Amino acid sequence: MQTEYAFFPGCVLTQAAKESRMALEAVAPILGITLKEIPGWSCCGASQAQDVDHVAALVANARNLALAEQMGLPVLTSCSTCLLMLRRAKAELDGGQKDRINTFLAKGNMAYKGTSDVTSLLWVLAQNAGALKAKVVKPLTGLKVAAFYGCHSLRPESALGFESSVNPSSFETVVSAVGAQTVPFAKRLDCCGFHAVYPAEKSVMHMTSEIVNDASDGGATCIVTPCPLCQMQLDIYQDNAQELSKSKARVPVLHLSQLVGLALGVPAKQLGLDYNVIDATKLG
Repeated sequence: MQTEYAFFPGCVLTQAAKESRMALEAVAPILGITLKEIPGWSCCGASQAQDVDHVAALVANARNLALAEQMGLPVLTSCSTCLLMLRRAKAELDGGQKDRINTFLAKGNMAYKGTSDVTSLLWVLAQNAGALKAKVVKPLTGLKVAAFYGCHSLRPESALGFESSVNPSSFETVVSAVGAQTVPFAKRLDCCGFHAVYPAEKSVMHMTSEIVNDASDGGATCIVTPCPLCQMQLDIYQDNAQELSKSKARVPVLHLSQLVGLALGVPAKQLGLDYNVIDATKLG
């Protein structure tokens, strides 16, 4: 098991979803994982920047990857959008764009070499489910989880490549390792709509409501997601979405790191459960 990673927190974990970072940094030492934050990292572009200036977005992420290479470590992120942007950039660079993009990096005395892989918290936990299970001190028996993957954990499969985008199992593997139960959840592979919430608010609220209602109908105690943007959409906007659709269902939405932290015996306060909008404190 890889124990050291160049940690790419991304913008959202430093501000809007800081509880996700709190939980990750609480569970990592227990699992024997050392996270070394990439010095001087910059925004990945949040799946939008490449539509404005593709080359600039590629250069920015080539720089992020080059910084990790200087550390001699693989990259780990717990943001699915950052994962997608970094892996897409790496695929382009390794596929023929390296020399061109390095002409830009050279101005900062840097170069992308292609030596650091990019992975996610979900993938690392799934690959080491046995080691995770061995560290569990508080099995989450009786906790019924609606495991919501979100788009950027799975799609496009060509860029992510860890598992099938239509029949994934990594999340269920992790949920099982911590002693919880996954519930039937038809919406588990749907889009939460986060990136479209401003231009298409009503449509996205409808999507959010359908996801929450599906989880509730399946008997879920909580929704869990590896993506902080999905967590924000389903948690922060849940009341508005449910009021719009006249639904009474309310389901707490956890970050993956928070779920794991509960099983490892980390106190709810240290996991930032009190930051969640839909009350999640009773889960701990």
